[in-house]
Amino acid sequence: MAMDQSSTVRRVAAARTPSVGRAVRPTHVLAVSSGKGGVGKSNFVLNAGIALAQMGRKVLVLDADMGLANIDILVGLTAAHNLSHVLTGEKSIEEVLMEGPSGIHLLPTSSGVEWMANLTAEQKTDFLGKMDALNGRYDILLIDTGAGISSNVIYFNLAARTRIVMVTPEPTSLTDAYALIKVLNRSYRQKGFEIVVNAVDTEAEALGVYRNLTSVADRFLDARLGYLGYVRRDGHLGRAVLRQVPVVELHPDAPVSQSYREAARRIIGLPSGAAGSDMGLFWRRVFDHDTPA
Repeated sequence: MAMDQSSTVRRVAAARTPSVGRAVRPTHVLAVSSGKGGVGKSNFVLNAGIALAQMGRKVLVLDADMGLANIDILVGLTAAHNLSHVLTGEKSIEEVLMEGPSGIHLLPTSSGVEWMANLTAEQKTDFLGKMDALNGRYDILLIDTGAGISSNVIYFNLAARTRIVMVTPEPTSLTDAYALIKVLNRSYRQKGFEIVVNAVDTEAEALGVYRNLTSVADRFLDARLGYLGYVRRDGHLGRAVLRQVPVVELHPDAPVSQSYREAARRIIGLPSGAAGSDMGLFWRRVFDHDTPA
């Protein structure tokens, strides 16, 4: 389903100038990453984002899996323009924003564009400068990064106030998640991470996975791994994906939807910070830590 993005442009432009004398609350920036692909990251970002919007938060979702973006597909939308057009100067960020389910806004990225997967330092700097213009217009920015430890994944994790790492009980998922955390901790001095365990049947199983990961991190890293929750294994999710409708909207009472809403409540409870968490200082966090220790 193609979407006219002009209505979104008008709404964002209307909110551009805050009322005189009103303090602008900084946007809480969260990056959602994983060591390996296929662990449910995009579904988590989309459905948790919708749950946050349903709780009254203004939410922007950035699909930052450069070159292999898919969040717009999960909601059955086809963007006329995307982030690649912003980086080439053809469009502004406001012009590529799309309105998604429950009023969330999506910043789509291109799929199948090779250069997007390897942005230059100049392109990254330019992008962060453009993102500054959105600071304060949203309560929460959720960044769906790519998987692994590519430069783009590291870049968005450094730019975020909160780093969420998704894992499943599979040994390869745990090993690769630890590798991502290790790189961010040892090479870039990042110490705080929030863990979400996906595709489990009970919270006891999720806590077991979390403890396995934290036991290794506690032994070898100078990092704190928080527990943000778990997502239940549920056939409703697969059926929603096939219909291109977010499961929290299609099956709001399903166990998996309840999991996403609980994670959203915990996100609201996270400290958003003051300086350093907002998009106005987005770029500074990157360049403060861009050189490995």
